[in-house]
Amino acid sequence: MQVIHDIEITTTSVLLDGKTIAVEQTGDKLLVELYRRYVGDYPKFFKMDTLSRLGFIAAELLLKSQEPMANSQQPTVDAVILANRSASIKNDTDYLATITEGNYYPSPALFVYTLPNIVTGEIAIWHHIQGETSFYILNSPEELKPIVASTLTAKHSTALVGWCECSKQDNFYAKMQLIWRN
Repeated sequence: MQVIHDIEITTTSVLLDGKTIAVEQTGDKLLVELYRRYVGDYPKFFKMDTLSRLGFIAAELLLKSQEPMANSQQPTVDAVILANRSASIKNDTDYLATITEGNYYPSPALFVYTLPNIVTGEIAIWHHIQGETSFYILNSPEELKPIVASTLTAKHSTALVGWCECSKQDNFYAKMQLIWRN
């Protein structure tokens, strides 16, 4: 497997292929800053929860950093495989807070994001990825390696793979790679 590009996003910094991307904001505002600077044309972004925003921005920066390969055989992404330890706990907590005594109609807008795999769906929809999209709940990023190895086959040879963790709106971490099984 060959790593084509990698990105690491924390609440205060962004590293793309080992180079710092200058940012002025922190936390969720950092994700909005990156969206406005590098995407700007996906209005659904502002409806997303923080986990989905994080994964969406990481994927977007990875895919926009691609340059045509020398042999002009640009790989097409055909799988999105992400994982974390806390599932969608931040949004689960927010959703639970909308359920109060006498309120039998909690927020449907928040309910959608109580599934961590929504982030893989958002990425696939935006980039027209029709292959596998999976989100795993694991103890560590190391546990993702055998899953990726068994997924990348002749059918799925290029993937966005990574760890995308968000426990609070301003407490998140993503490490994602664009990898190619040549």
